[in-house]
Amino acid sequence: MTQHRKARGMKTQALVAELMQARGWPFAESAGAGRPGSDVTGTPDVAVEVKARSDLNPLAWVKQAEGAADGRLPFAVFRPNGMGEHPEQFLAMIRFGDLLNLLAGAGYGDPESREEESE
Repeated sequence: MTQHRKARGMKTQALVAELMQARGWPFAESAGAGRPGSDVTGTPDVAVEVKARSDLNPLAWVKQAEGAADGRLPFAVFRPNGMGEHPEQFLAMIRFGDLLNLLAGAGYGDPESREEESE
């Protein structure tokens, strides 16, 4: 990995952690490069995998987040090339079932028509 790519990855992790701090995870911090576990620490309820890459491998990224989840909600944040330094515009990848649960919990959908959750 070139120094530029490594620096971009570190900057992306920092941008994600800073936005999370501003949005309700006051202790979120970038874990730095090469450290095992979640890329953003200080988030007791979510496990965040951060990627700033040109290739696309969402299944591997979500599995990596799941591996560090330890009961937390896993997801991956992806900063594609050309995205700039606006983390609120980065893309997030999450299991569809988890997304539906989050949407239902936020009041979306018709609660009367929901079926029981299945794994």
